[in-house]
Amino acid sequence: MNSIVMILIFAIVMLMFMAFPAMKIVEFIETKRELSTKSKNSLTIVLTIILSLGIAIFLEFF
Repeated sequence: MNSIVMILIFAIVMLMFMAFPAMKIVEFIETKRELSTKSKNSLTIVLTIILSLGIAIFLEFF
């Protein structure tokens, strides 16, 4: 339980730092494939959350 709470706290902090890499990844995907504005925004949000959770798990266990 304690590690889950710590992961979520780290993830919330990392959300603002992972927005820029997520935007850059979406821009790279957009050069390879045409994306609509809605899918571009959705992909940015999803990637931001996934990246922040990944970094939070890394910080907690390593």
